[in-house]
Amino acid sequence: MDPSLEEDSLLRIDFGKLQTLPSQSGVVPCVAQDVDTGRVLMLAYVNQQALEETLARRTAVFWSTSRDRLWVKGSTSGDYLDLIEVRVNCEQNSLLYLVRPRQSGVCHTRDATGAHRDSCYYRVLEDGHLVHRPISAPWLS
Repeated sequence: MDPSLEEDSLLRIDFGKLQTLPSQSGVVPCVAQDVDTGRVLMLAYVNQQALEETLARRTAVFWSTSRDRLWVKGSTSGDYLDLIEVRVNCEQNSLLYLVRPRQSGVCHTRDATGAHRDSCYYRVLEDGHLVHRPISAPWLS
């Protein structure tokens, strides 16, 4: 992963991400949302095996599209997401994991203090550039 992609102010959305996956990958997008705060933590991909593992472990498991293997969120960072509930959208082509983070970190990136960020959505699109800014939302007050 290009570190400048994670910290830069230059907007470079990967609109071709899903086109690069093998047609047999069988994944759907999955949003992880904090059940207590309502905050969206991250988006990843899930295949049938990842969903089955999530339900069995009661911890968020995804399919790593870059490594082409199961990814137990938190297995290397300790930032596990305990599963509260799985929701399925109306067209059954995406999932929502309602989770409770075990620790304060969620994202693999780190803030200026060196701590893992508490959400993967830490930048705001403003005038065509990305700006680091904490989320201001009703549930955070």
